[in-house]
Amino acid sequence: MSTETTELRSTALSHIHIGLGAKMVPFAGYNMPVQYSGLIDEHHCVRQNVGVFDVSHMGEFWVRGERALDFLQYMTSNDVSKLYDGKVQYSCMPNDKGGIVDDLLVYKVNDTTYLLVVNASNIEKDWNWLSAKAAEYGVEMEDRSDATSLLAIQGPNATAVLQKLTSMELGSMEYYTFQMGTFAGFENIIVSTTGYTGAGGYEVYFPNECAEEIWNKIFEAGKELGIKPIGLGARDTLRLEMGFCLYGNDIDDTTSPIEAGLGWITKFTKTFMNGDYIKGHKENGTARRLVGFEMIDKGIPRHGYEIVDANQNVIGVVTSGTQSPSLNKAIGMGYVPTALAKPGNEIFISVRGKALKAITTSIPFYKA
Repeated sequence: MSTETTELRSTALSHIHIGLGAKMVPFAGYNMPVQYSGLIDEHHCVRQNVGVFDVSHMGEFWVRGERALDFLQYMTSNDVSKLYDGKVQYSCMPNDKGGIVDDLLVYKVNDTTYLLVVNASNIEKDWNWLSAKAAEYGVEMEDRSDATSLLAIQGPNATAVLQKLTSMELGSMEYYTFQMGTFAGFENIIVSTTGYTGAGGYEVYFPNECAEEIWNKIFEAGKELGIKPIGLGARDTLRLEMGFCLYGNDIDDTTSPIEAGLGWITKFTKTFMNGDYIKGHKENGTARRLVGFEMIDKGIPRHGYEIVDANQNVIGVVTSGTQSPSLNKAIGMGYVPTALAKPGNEIFISVRGKALKAITTSIPFYKA
């Protein structure tokens, strides 16, 4: 039996989280804070006030070259030609079998320079996938994941906090845009109106060597408002209330964007990897769809639980589930036969051998 253990990686701020008494857990190969004061308290802090997530485990790839647009048009599902300088786009990378390599953000700096932000668990896979095609388009790629820190400052009071640290006009920024400028005394910092909470706010990208000072300045600026550090536990409940997909749970190499309800980021007005096959899903339908549901019977659905019909026949699987702090009810997402995908259908979740009643519902679960 192998006794070999894989050493967890740290972000530039891990020592701060440990010093604050955060409960640390392994996530995507990193030692990450899952909670500080408690998941429910942290969740409400983001919905009602402002909280800070260390999401430095995410990957950052720079793509440069005269044909960078052509390259990204082929490798991603959304229409990159619609981006203007300073605009961000949510997209996914289809694989050669019609599944999803990863979901990602595409930042357009200018016509020859783009930043891709990918999931931590997929950094190596994504890099290899993109690199295999990059030479064909004559583009250069640079992996800055290990050198880049990323904080998500989320919640209705995020602007009030961050505006103290920059002359960039944050309040007038549109959703899914970014600026590059001076922030907390450091130059060339990216501030974007992105995040995976549905609570509004920003994500700030900077070199690791600035991390501790920027963290401290953000907390000093937000002290009077009661700003708090937030762990991955609340990040998950916040994103699930919005019906946002989590790679590895709700989408993966075997799920098509159409099945997953990501048709809105899948544009067939252009040519992209395996686009014709995925277009067939759009035109002919798929056997299953990702749906939201809320529990009627008492019980919390979890990833991997079976979805069954009234006769206990397995018809699907739960991909994400939790007790929603904002709604005070148990909610989840999962794949069911397309015939059951509309809101209002009765399904059952198998929880420890008991079939508990649930009802399919529209997404997002939480509306601000």
